[in-house]
Amino acid sequence: MAPSAKSPAVEIEVAGRPVRLSSPDKIVFPGPGYTKRDVFEYYLAVGDGIMRALSRRPTTLQRFPDGIEGEAFFQKRIPTRGVPPWIETATISFPSGRQADELCPADLAHVAWAAQMGTVVFHPWPVRGDAVDCPDELRIDLDPQPGTDFGDVVATAGVVREVLNDLGWTGYPKTSGGRGVHVYVRIAPEHPFVDVRRAAIALAREVERRSPDRITTAWWKEERGERVFIDYNQMARDRTIACAYSLRANARATVSTPVTWDELTRVEPDDFDLRTVPARFAAAGDPHAAIDDVAHDLAPLLEWSDRDAAAGSGDLPYPPDHPKMPGEPPRVQPSRKNAANWENGE
Repeated sequence: MAPSAKSPAVEIEVAGRPVRLSSPDKIVFPGPGYTKRDVFEYYLAVGDGIMRALSRRPTTLQRFPDGIEGEAFFQKRIPTRGVPPWIETATISFPSGRQADELCPADLAHVAWAAQMGTVVFHPWPVRGDAVDCPDELRIDLDPQPGTDFGDVVATAGVVREVLNDLGWTGYPKTSGGRGVHVYVRIAPEHPFVDVRRAAIALAREVERRSPDRITTAWWKEERGERVFIDYNQMARDRTIACAYSLRANARATVSTPVTWDELTRVEPDDFDLRTVPARFAAAGDPHAAIDDVAHDLAPLLEWSDRDAAAGSGDLPYPPDHPKMPGEPPRVQPSRKNAANWENGE
């Protein structure tokens, strides 16, 4: 990608704080020609929405200092020097036991500062900075597999909605910015990651039972077939999802966009991008505006989990980079399973 012309830095007040925007004319999305200023102004335009998604959440930043066609990296640790004194962080612990001080947005200026640093995608944890070990957000990630499309994912989301309705819970859907759909549910921050993940598995299994020909919880790709996968491991510690109103690092500059349940059956992922979402937000507001009104009790899903375990359906594999967990089945794909690796759990 050819470098863009050097443009002078400007200072913009955001949430009562001065935020410096350097090289505002630098190209970030070469296809449509969107610049660093465009990205910065996009996040200001959807400020209330993205702060609803990020407020007080430890957040990993996916940065593209030279645009989306340049080198990218995930920044988990905010440096102790060279950042504005008002930047707030939260200390989180990874599965390895190591820790990091991650950005913990207290206001929109934190988002603007991150955009100035070349952040395109925001990946918050499902916790708040004052309770980093107890998720308050249950994330249901519906992932299309080869042979399925966005329509199949939307149909799966409809089954998720049925299960949530049976629980008396309210779920909030959004597009992933690609072909997937995410459904978020606020939960009381009273349980550790292990239990919340166990609850996510129980919910996923109930959804799968209602439409086993179209939906799967199979971790191994060779077992999924042409079905939509419910990625229960998005509730494992240190797994994150691009948040509501986050841009995605693709050629179209799509946005992970909150929608109503009725809208979900009518939209396409490419409907939502850097240019269209601010106008939509200004005209219609945020479909997730009420997401913080109720925090549901996880107890029913934990009861389902106990029921499934008693019937022989226990834990499922963790991601490959996660430490081996008690009670976890062996991490070996079924076609390679043998007596040795089944018994030793490798």
